[in-house]
Amino acid sequence: MGDNEIKITVKFCGRPIPITLSPDSTVLRLKNLLLPLTNVLPRGQKLIFKGKVLANEETLGVAGVTNGVKLMLIGTQGVHQGDGPILKEAQSPITSRKTDRVRDMKMVPVGKTSSERWKATGVIALAEHNLKAIPDEVWDCSPFIRVLDIRTNSIQCVPDQIDGLTGLKKLLLDANDLSNDSISWVQLAKLKHLTVLSISRNCLNSLPGILGHLTALQHLDVSNNKLTTLPTEIGLLSKLEVLKANNNRISFLPESIGNCTSLIEIDLSSNLLSELPVTLENLHYLKALHLDNNALKSLPTTLFSKCVQLSTLELHNTEITMDALRQLEGWDDFDKRRRAKHQKQLDFRVMGSTEFDEGADKS
Repeated sequence: MGDNEIKITVKFCGRPIPITLSPDSTVLRLKNLLLPLTNVLPRGQKLIFKGKVLANEETLGVAGVTNGVKLMLIGTQGVHQGDGPILKEAQSPITSRKTDRVRDMKMVPVGKTSSERWKATGVIALAEHNLKAIPDEVWDCSPFIRVLDIRTNSIQCVPDQIDGLTGLKKLLLDANDLSNDSISWVQLAKLKHLTVLSISRNCLNSLPGILGHLTALQHLDVSNNKLTTLPTEIGLLSKLEVLKANNNRISFLPESIGNCTSLIEIDLSSNLLSELPVTLENLHYLKALHLDNNALKSLPTTLFSKCVQLSTLELHNTEITMDALRQLEGWDDFDKRRRAKHQKQLDFRVMGSTEFDEGADKS
């Protein structure tokens, strides 16, 4: 602790959080420090000292916060950073009756008839089969398989045999019990024809750099995990068109994301991002950018002028204001594209609005 620093304790949800900072720091600065520790956006934080809610603009010293004091933090419901990860137990699309059926269902056996059908169609559909492991019969069909769908099971391991599925194009692993160490990434990265990898609603807290070897990948869904960043090697995925990494704990986006020049849609909503790399301006085909529920205060200044196909921008529950957006170069052209898109939706009787309501604060 420096000479001009104080150590305070913030109590949140029954646990103490020690923080060291200067007494000249503003309350807002303290809230920003608490963001990655509490997963509550600064706008949703109420810091209470001696029964008083502290104002963002005042400094700790002026508020009477000195070394050793304790503050109380209340997080406002609805502005918690992120909404997840949403694991398979909390899947809203599944009705309670269906959830009970899946939970009580015995493992569906895999027989000779299934193997023959898999070889004939190239598709293995084993979603919601109450599996704890990938059946051995899958590996017997290796050369023939194009799609492997094992979503919504209790699978805990993707073994080395995965590299035998040499013709695999789609691998759907969503809603299982997979962690970083339970996936044979080295072998998975050998699937040179893989175009879709969906591994949402698992327990991943990082992605390996070897993921960049999947150079044919067009759709990557790693949403609803516990990721804190994306690997630099993601920039090697030059054919990637859709990236879904929402509902994680990502606080840093590598600049190499700008090398994914085929990207059309990016979903980074409900993360811990406070800034975006300037290299996003290289994504000239980008049409949709979802950034809801982050701690963002600004966008790259050239985003609108360089990403000339961008028409969907979602910014709910960020600190970016409409005034800030209007100051960015290329705003007028972006606004025309956005309005044209919404008008097209209205023409097809899809709910839309001519008002800009994609999340920027009105103030």
